[in-house]
Amino acid sequence: MKYVNADQVFPEPLLKEIQKYVNGGMVYIPTAAPLRKKWGEKSGSRRYLNERNADIRLRFSSGESIDRLSERFGLSDHSIKKIVYRK
Repeated sequence: MKYVNADQVFPEPLLKEIQKYVNGGMVYIPTAAPLRKKWGEKSGSRRYLNERNADIRLRFSSGESIDRLSERFGLSDHSIKKIVYRK
């Protein structure tokens, strides 16, 4: 992180206002937009898992058993139940 002297960046009235709250201290100013993406958004893993889970729910609602879904998708019965019964 690069430090910048506030009197070189802020206009005088704004600097005076900031000094009312923090005089001589250091203040972190976050970026306007979040820099980090959520887990799996960059690699596509999130989209893949959402599509897989939708497929599992569809197959279950069509009558496929939890045991068969477990074998087909390589997941435990417990994991399949969590996907199927999640609201």
